[in-house]
Amino acid sequence: MTKTFVPVILAGGKGERFWPLSRLQRPKQFLCLDGSGKSLLQNTAYRLLSLAQGWENILVITSQLLADGVKQQLPLLPHQNILVEPVGKDTAPAVTWASLFIKTHYGEDAIAGFFPADHYIGNQEEFERIIETGVNFALENEAIVTLGIKPDYPSTGYGYIEQGEVKTKKDDIFIYKVTRFTEKPDEEKAEEFITTGRYSWNSGMFIFQIGVVLKELANYAPQILQPLEDKGKLAYQELDKISIDYALMEKTHLACVIKVDFGWDDLGDWNALERLLTAENSNVVRGNHINENTKNSIIYSTQEEEIIMTIGLEDVVIVRDGNATLVVNKNKTQDIKKALKILQERKDSQQFL
Repeated sequence: MTKTFVPVILAGGKGERFWPLSRLQRPKQFLCLDGSGKSLLQNTAYRLLSLAQGWENILVITSQLLADGVKQQLPLLPHQNILVEPVGKDTAPAVTWASLFIKTHYGEDAIAGFFPADHYIGNQEEFERIIETGVNFALENEAIVTLGIKPDYPSTGYGYIEQGEVKTKKDDIFIYKVTRFTEKPDEEKAEEFITTGRYSWNSGMFIFQIGVVLKELANYAPQILQPLEDKGKLAYQELDKISIDYALMEKTHLACVIKVDFGWDDLGDWNALERLLTAENSNVVRGNHINENTKNSIIYSTQEEEIIMTIGLEDVVIVRDGNATLVVNKNKTQDIKKALKILQERKDSQQFL
């Protein structure tokens, strides 16, 4: 890599489906879920550190509520490298504002990479190899490279990327032109996608040269780029809430995809712990637990002085943290966000958020 590579960590999310461990000022990316001793944000930053060749080339974009937490989590990151959004407007404004910042401080020929703060990557060596390949391709081509996850089951919870012609091959890594992005499909369509072998899951990770993406944003999303160019983050209030997929990736003709397999998991809800941690008698347990005939369950407690006793349960998630306890069927964890909306509307219950 001959030019500066600037990884940008997207760290503004709430991670509500990990309530009650995830709270307003302690979202999912601040949690340690994999037993490593580091939070998801810390693991993401250290995963990118050697690729960035130092902390001075890593940026984190986050919310006002979480900025102090980012500083505490990443004390070696220069404070000016924390970009604080005045209000969350999804990924398109975040990517655009960060790209303009990189243009100003690193130049239009810098290569940027965008990475969610709350993902798990199992194979660091393969991750670095893929990123270096993507960076070098973006250096030599007008391209917006995205990473597609090799699917291992017909998920209805992810968007999909369809690959077209091969653009290039580096060792055993193929880079394809993107034919189209597809939103979360139903089960029948997901199975059809898997059968073709041409689809991958949309990881939300991107690599591109700054000058290239700003030109594409000028073409396809001027309503986002122009205000941010003119007013900087002061323009946020007037921007629509929109993802970078909708605003740019589904429109540009420069999208390319690398299908990857480096032990990725987006850790969407509590069920992810079954993929990360070792089960004890079919249960995943963290904390003080007494089990009488409870199976295929997740029991997680941060309260060392307390005990959880379960009797005759199956397929449940029980989480105890501070002043809140969650009990949910494993098949209903997607509804945690819905239940939290009820909690948010109760003025006497804000201390539980």
